Amino acid sequence: MIKLLRVDHRLLHGQVAFSWTQYLGADCILIANDSVMNDELRKTTIKLAKPPEVKLVIKNIADSIEAIKSGVTDKYKLFIVVESVEDAYRLSKDIAEINQINLGGTKPKDGTHNISKTINVTQEEEEFLKELHNMGKEVEIRIVPNDRKQPISDCINIQ
Repeated sequence: MIKLLRVDHRLLHGQVAFSWTQYLGADCILIANDSVMNDELRKTTIKLAKPPEVKLVIKNIADSIEAIKSGVTDKYKLFIVVESVEDAYRLSKDIAEINQINLGGTKPKDGTHNISKTINVTQEEEEFLKELHNMGKEVEIRIVPNDRKQPISDCINIQ
């Protein structure tokens, strides 16, 4: 069962590893990211951040979609973490069971604009968020579980 998909440019760190995992009751964290697969340093850092009682799986986006669709993840309370809005979009449009998308943090870079305190998106990513919202997915901004949910419709004009 997919508990939540979170967008966080830092992927797995203390806030995600402990507060979100505990809040969700997740027993497996899936890091879905194409670049981490080829970066041993990032993989090692991510593995060090995981709570001891939680299974950690690191896969690229395509393999993540395949694993979820195959049913191999069905036995877990799955918490999916991706690095970007685009990765969240790629997963969410292919996996109907992803109903809730949490935007936790995306860093500013060239071509992005700020839509909330911790969320910076390109125009294309804003279109992805609109499409996800229009598909019936709950897209919300929240840094930590105790924060008030801020619906994406409060931050961007959704038509």
